[in-house]
Amino acid sequence: MISAAQRRWTANGTDEWQRAVSAAYFALDIESRDRGAFRGDLDIWRFGPIDITLIRCDSVLYRRAPRHLREEKDSSLLISVPSRSEINFRQFSREAKCGPGGFVVERSDAPYEFAQMAGDVQWVVKVPTESLTARIGDLQRFVALSIDARQGIASYFLSSLHNATRHMDDLDRAGRDGVGQHLLEMLSLALRQDDRVLASDGSVARTAHLQRAQEFIRANLKAADLSPQRVAEACGLSLRYLQRLFAGADETVSGHIRALRLARCQEDLRNPGVRDSVAHIAYRWGFADQAQFARHYRSHYGCSPRETRRQARAERA
Repeated sequence: MISAAQRRWTANGTDEWQRAVSAAYFALDIESRDRGAFRGDLDIWRFGPIDITLIRCDSVLYRRAPRHLREEKDSSLLISVPSRSEINFRQFSREAKCGPGGFVVERSDAPYEFAQMAGDVQWVVKVPTESLTARIGDLQRFVALSIDARQGIASYFLSSLHNATRHMDDLDRAGRDGVGQHLLEMLSLALRQDDRVLASDGSVARTAHLQRAQEFIRANLKAADLSPQRVAEACGLSLRYLQRLFAGADETVSGHIRALRLARCQEDLRNPGVRDSVAHIAYRWGFADQAQFARHYRSHYGCSPRETRRQARAERA
């Protein structure tokens, strides 16, 4: 029995599999040892802002090329979790090998190559980039990292993933949205706890200062008086040094705060469980001036907050 919130594709041959995977995620090229003999199937579940996919297929190579990105408007992260065999992943001149008991992080908005070395059963989680950025900051540092998920929060995240799909039929839409938010928070915690995320092109000290400032901003995002000066004082930094830290990441302190607030507003607007008015949502996430919020939102997303809410309702219908 396939539930209303679940979809299934079955493919005989690589061409069918390419259509199925592209429909579930985004445009990709696919190669296999024998295009005609290839077999695969996938189930996909929607939990609020995230999609969970269970893939069963033969060994395969996926390529995301520059030509696939030209028409793309949405950006997402994929979390790939192998069950039986090793996967090799390359993106941004980085390479990760990941076997059972771990997961690897991929970005959809840049070319990559993903090789599944043998037939496998694999879980994949698709997360909107902005939803994760609003919780953990710059995602570049997580790309092509193989995360150990055999213990701690990462292990709990994978267990929650499996339980969510098992209990899908027991959940109404609000329940599924709530589960999705919970999984998003657990994934954010799992990524933040990996010690390697301090590595960067700058010094470890500068990176640590930047991450501490970003953490303070995320923790106080709802405060209407959150400002660059307040962030600097809370982190024991001069305002000029704080601004230089963010300039090194190609953004400003104020722009970073605004982008995170807009992302959380969009998430609430798309969430059917949030019935607050647009004004209430904007105010909750620190926007005191409604006209200014509307201008920034349209500039960032290309539509009004109300249009986002209407579009989300139409998609669910």
